Amino acid sequence: MISTPHADEPVSDDRDFLRGFSKGNAGSDDDHDAILPAQKPSFRDESMELLFETPGTSINVSLSVDAGPGCGGVAWPAGEVLSKYLTRRGSACMTGKTCLELGSGTGLVGIVAAKLGAPRVFVTDQAPMLPLLDANVRKNGVAGKTKVLELNWGDDIPTFAAVDLILAADCVYFEPAFPLLCKTLRELQDAHPSSEILFSYKKRRKADKRFFSLLKKDFRWYEVDDDPDHLVYKRDGISLLRLARKT
Repeated sequence: MISTPHADEPVSDDRDFLRGFSKGNAGSDDDHDAILPAQKPSFRDESMELLFETPGTSINVSLSVDAGPGCGGVAWPAGEVLSKYLTRRGSACMTGKTCLELGSGTGLVGIVAAKLGAPRVFVTDQAPMLPLLDANVRKNGVAGKTKVLELNWGDDIPTFAAVDLILAADCVYFEPAFPLLCKTLRELQDAHPSSEILFSYKKRRKADKRFFSLLKKDFRWYEVDDDPDHLVYKRDGISLLRLARKT
């Protein structure tokens, strides 16, 4: 179920972006609200284990994280929210689906899609991120059905036979890239008009509104509210949206 279109973005806050999301954070007073696995803060040549559990489904992901190539080398909260939502939807929703993740970074969301049973997954990012992406795909045993590709937003998109699900998490952070990301989303949706787009992001700066001003030229968006956790992560400025191309 989806709500009616909205124009207001979540209010930004200055709280620790992991507070309220990771179980067992040292010194946290919000464990009763935690909805995501505990994480060890990691920046270079570190690893982390994530567990996403919903009734009937359990997904383990092992990630190498390295901020050396850029901020995409770290697992960010909006990616975990989207991963948890996919896990909640379950394997039945991935049967026969081709998934494409934009700005994959560590590859977390695409790896979860593959582990849930999607037969074809494309994880994409800029060239400096590809070695880390490839390492994580192999580390999680999904290399047979997960392809690592370079995809620079704004460039011509690769030709895919079909894409059923487009995934993007924590892609709103670098203002000069806003029009490029909008262009890539538009061209992917035009090439695959029946695809579903799930877009998760954390509001951090007022400048993020510019992204949505650009996006609304071509898309409407709806808050995904069939996730029972959505009120929890919304309090921390994270939104999970479904994008729909304007006609």
